[in-house]
Amino acid sequence: MTRLPTGPPTRRTVLGSALASGAAVTAGLTLGGETAAAAPAVDSAVDSGVDSAAPAAGPGGRVRTGAEVAAAGGWSELRGTRLGIFSNPTGILPDARHIVDDLALHDELEIVGVFGPEHGFRGSAQAGGSEGDTTDPRTGLPVFDAYGANQTKLAELFTKSGAQTMVFDIQDVGARFYTYIWTLYNSMVAAARLGLNYVVLDRPNPVGGRVDGAMMTPGYTSGVGAKEIVQQHGMTVGELARFFNGEFLPAEAGRSVDLEVVRVKGWRPDSRAQEYTPLWPPPSPNMPTADTALVYVGTCFFEGTNLSEGRGTTRPFEMIGAPYLDYHWGDRLGARGLPGVEFREAYFVPTFNKYVDETCAGVQMHVTDARAFEPVPTAVAMLVEARKYAEFEWRYDSYDPVRPYWIDKLSGSPRMRTMIDSGADVAEVVGAWKEEVRAFDARRQQYLLYSGRRA
Repeated sequence: MTRLPTGPPTRRTVLGSALASGAAVTAGLTLGGETAAAAPAVDSAVDSGVDSAAPAAGPGGRVRTGAEVAAAGGWSELRGTRLGIFSNPTGILPDARHIVDDLALHDELEIVGVFGPEHGFRGSAQAGGSEGDTTDPRTGLPVFDAYGANQTKLAELFTKSGAQTMVFDIQDVGARFYTYIWTLYNSMVAAARLGLNYVVLDRPNPVGGRVDGAMMTPGYTSGVGAKEIVQQHGMTVGELARFFNGEFLPAEAGRSVDLEVVRVKGWRPDSRAQEYTPLWPPPSPNMPTADTALVYVGTCFFEGTNLSEGRGTTRPFEMIGAPYLDYHWGDRLGARGLPGVEFREAYFVPTFNKYVDETCAGVQMHVTDARAFEPVPTAVAMLVEARKYAEFEWRYDSYDPVRPYWIDKLSGSPRMRTMIDSGADVAEVVGAWKEEVRAFDARRQQYLLYSGRRA
């Protein structure tokens, strides 16, 4: 387990004069074949954007995160209460300083604990890891390891810290299997049971408001999909918090939580992060760019196969391959004419994870049109073509004999796997969840906060 260095200094002496000059921000600025025929167009997703020619952001083209808005207001929403902060390296202000570093400079604010999700508060741990309980060396604040903590454990941590209000500021990437939204959900349930307040400092969904992918089914829930939402949910964390609060918390916690969302300013759901984000601190070690986030919504499927999803390369989730593949795979994908993406023949040698020190043949995905690109159908096409190789396998989990295939937890049920195994092509597979997507989109409408969505 990776641990950050700890030490005894108090937060005042440790922050120093270099940060003191920026105590208040008032302006500026963000897991897991053989046919060459072109696939038919598939209309199974709900694109919640507007005319793609419309500007993506507000005046001057600048998006202001909830954290920036709150900081500009002197953090008034957070005064007069003991604060517990859920964050990671993405919780930054326009000058790239972390919100916790800024909050710690304000004598009128009382922070009693910082809570680190997967990868840790300062982001040093790899997938499936955390930084443990520690003391933050910059601020002197106690940091609690919240990764993998269930609702009961989280309630114990909140009580131990003495927090009265929980604050969440973490950049999501718009996919059901990215674990931060389930940290959000479980912490909301714990806070509701304790009668705590909850504040979300909202951030844009970097892949926009598009809704797509199969619905999670109850028998296949896990840490990469704890409740019934679709794969590409199309919501910000603030909107998800509102959805969770209205749809799930009353049954699970016995009540909703007292929730406040500090909204993003100048963001439209028909935009993509490449259009407005000047800063992209990686939300996790294998999410280095906004391009990674865009493809990850689909290519995380490859974690459930014996193909490398590109971990151990410089372009995770964009470089996909295996030692048994060849250049024909990329050729067949290119022949499908999938929108907004080109497939370049690629060879790579992972330094960790699958196929360490082995040469993998495959593709690098190049998104040429972020708005036209469809991550989920594209990944299904890649699976359909990869399944035609005799060596292809679905990754098997011997520790879960009831639900032994990882792909079923990622996709939400055995349906996609069994359809591809039976020879179904992309249109049939994607069409199977068409009505689920429409029903989910209708269900979420009352919780949405931002304009630029089709009715």
